[in-house]
Amino acid sequence: MTSRHISSSLSAPSRRTLVKAAAATAVAAPVLGAATGARAADGPAFLHGVASGDPLPDGILLWTRVTPTPDAVPGSGRGADTVVRWEIAEDKEFARIVAQGSTVARAASDHTVKADVRGLAPATTYWFRFSAGDGGAVRSPAGRTRTAPAAGAATPGVRFGVVSCANWESGYFSPYRHLAARADLDAVLHLGDYIYEYASGSYPEAKYVVRPHEPRNEILTLADYRTRHGHYKTDADLQTLHATHPVIAIWDDHEFANDAWSGGAENHTPGTEGAWADRAAGAKQAYFEWMPVRASTEGTVYRRLRFGNLADLHLLDLRTFRSQQSTIGNGSVDDPDRTITGRAQLDWLKSGLAGSDATWKLVGTSVMISPVAFGSVPAHLLEPLAALLGLPKEGLAVNVDQWDGYTDDRKELITHLRDRSITNTVFLTGDIHMAWANDVPVKAATYPLSASAATEFVVTSVTSDNLDDILHVAPQTVSVLAAAAVKAANRHVKWVDMDSHGYGVLDVTAERSQMDYYVVSDKTKRDATAAWTRSYRTLSGTQKVERVDRPVR
Repeated sequence: MTSRHISSSLSAPSRRTLVKAAAATAVAAPVLGAATGARAADGPAFLHGVASGDPLPDGILLWTRVTPTPDAVPGSGRGADTVVRWEIAEDKEFARIVAQGSTVARAASDHTVKADVRGLAPATTYWFRFSAGDGGAVRSPAGRTRTAPAAGAATPGVRFGVVSCANWESGYFSPYRHLAARADLDAVLHLGDYIYEYASGSYPEAKYVVRPHEPRNEILTLADYRTRHGHYKTDADLQTLHATHPVIAIWDDHEFANDAWSGGAENHTPGTEGAWADRAAGAKQAYFEWMPVRASTEGTVYRRLRFGNLADLHLLDLRTFRSQQSTIGNGSVDDPDRTITGRAQLDWLKSGLAGSDATWKLVGTSVMISPVAFGSVPAHLLEPLAALLGLPKEGLAVNVDQWDGYTDDRKELITHLRDRSITNTVFLTGDIHMAWANDVPVKAATYPLSASAATEFVVTSVTSDNLDDILHVAPQTVSVLAAAAVKAANRHVKWVDMDSHGYGVLDVTAERSQMDYYVVSDKTKRDATAAWTRSYRTLSGTQKVERVDRPVR
């Protein structure tokens, strides 16, 4: 997604006002267990927390990073091989250990380790931890995780936190803290832009930076990407989230570089920044080292997870295989030879959707699939909206970095849903730093006279700049007009919030899928509060979203 600072002659920035809502404010979650065992001056330590991810009915993926000596910082290549032991228990006191083992943290993997534990019970909460040093004297913090329901089990409900777009320099990660405080989540779905690649002071510009990231330079090499991932995982709220819930993650462009595609990126200059293939390979290696994600055999993140008979979760990789983004006006957005998914992935998705016997087919897509036209959006709003949506500043109605830039793939997928009578498909989306609730029309030009094939819930950013941040104005100063213009030109768009930061909570039952949208009071404050703002749902069999007047309790 294009994420450049846009200068403006509008008024000076004002601090975000506290968001007030009837919902109770979430409380901060404590860190789940403290590290034990003294660390010798040159001994091992667990400085980057613990994590779990990709829950299966009988298994979970565990992750940590050990720092064998003080100089063995992420990306340094320093530090000896270190034995790391892991254990998983039914209780937080670790009196009932059900599985344990060991692995070796090596410099070749930046001293990160994973344990893909199997043989666990379905739909069960477990506790896990790691240890290192003589006799396992140094222990990591404890983490809590949960397995998925059995594949064919009757499952009354499943609930996910949903987040995307966390730019370190733009603010604090309080949405992670508020999700960690909830005890009712089966997992947290991260839809991409977990890290950002920019040099310090590039996005946002230096005078708006809340906290500087490391390294300060734009990340280009394997060592750079490792350092940036390691720096992110020093954040206390991020550590708490990972220690509390399993995380299911996909990547978007900023895990690589802005507007990445299979052969390059908008924010990559081969002549001065090396070969794109080398940069992308380093970014992928660091991602799989530092994230609790199972890589597919193709070295990508598209994969499928199942939650009983209730939901199949199809997770997409929309960067590795895509064609280069189109320029506007040449008609290539409709070229059937261009792709956002790649042939193999699109066939895999279509087959998975058609063959699913789950009540709901959830699709994690890092960029928005709903079409967006801009009609008579005022000229002074086109430039900031262009920065968020990847549009040209002239305002032509094509969002080339999202599915709008690859219309043949979208048409094929929507036609497949319609022709195979596949119902209850819900796209879950991040990327554009705004919250949306959309029907996905078969033909946007004639909607609502024509049918809707699916629905889409888009979550806003954790911290990354949205409309009021780009213009440096108070929330709602200009977004009310912009949102009204977008909805007028796109009747399938039921709601859009262009200003807030926060997260979503998706609650799925046999009767409906409901997204509750939460906003944080001020992304520049460590202790920001969170409050419910809107809820939308799609009822089983309807393929349409409707507003709900309260969140799921």
